[in-house]
Amino acid sequence: MLPLIPSFRSLVLATACLATLAGCASDVSPRIRSLPERVELNSVPFYRGEMYQGAPQSLAALLTFQGTVITPGLLEKPLHLPGGEADLQQNMQTLVRQYGFVVYPLRAQLPALLEQVAAGYPVLVRYNAGTPFWPELRYGILAGYNRQKQTVLLRSGMNRRETMSFGAFESDYQNAGAWAVLVQRPTQLPANVDAQRWLKAAQELAGAGQEQAAARATQTLNAAH
Repeated sequence: MLPLIPSFRSLVLATACLATLAGCASDVSPRIRSLPERVELNSVPFYRGEMYQGAPQSLAALLTFQGTVITPGLLEKPLHLPGGEADLQQNMQTLVRQYGFVVYPLRAQLPALLEQVAAGYPVLVRYNAGTPFWPELRYGILAGYNRQKQTVLLRSGMNRRETMSFGAFESDYQNAGAWAVLVQRPTQLPANVDAQRWLKAAQELAGAGQEQAAARATQTLNAAH
């Protein structure tokens, strides 16, 4: 009988492991489970650098992705850096609109972010690289995910392919205010676009002096409905 004990113990451990994996899979929301298993947007550029919370690097990558010829260094002055770190969120949005792009805010849940990545759209995110008691805000680009491993892929700081678990990313993202946006051309509707949010973004684009681009954004939405 003794030789059977290790086998029985192994069976119990194997069953426990399978149960754990099944539990992890069930933790993923149905909305995420409906997405492709793995996505990585390799065409999203990467600018290495830690300065100014990564804002110029992330924004330059997104503008380059949209066809604008730019470098992070050229964005420091219009972002009021150094000195304007506290206002980066607003200054980045203002600058994007000046280039004629729509700033489309996303809902503060991971499925909403991954849905856009699955559609081919990189997401500009702010997250806390420190702790809730000692925050260290960073900007990065959500450029991929792996549903099976439950990890996201960020372009951030010195890392072109920084991976984080779904849980760790959600925590860091929420601790930084749950701010995430798309930088879209006026003719480029997000996945499952929210009409009111898109029209509001178009109005803000018009308010930045980009009336023609705002009109194209509105026309694009009308044509899709």
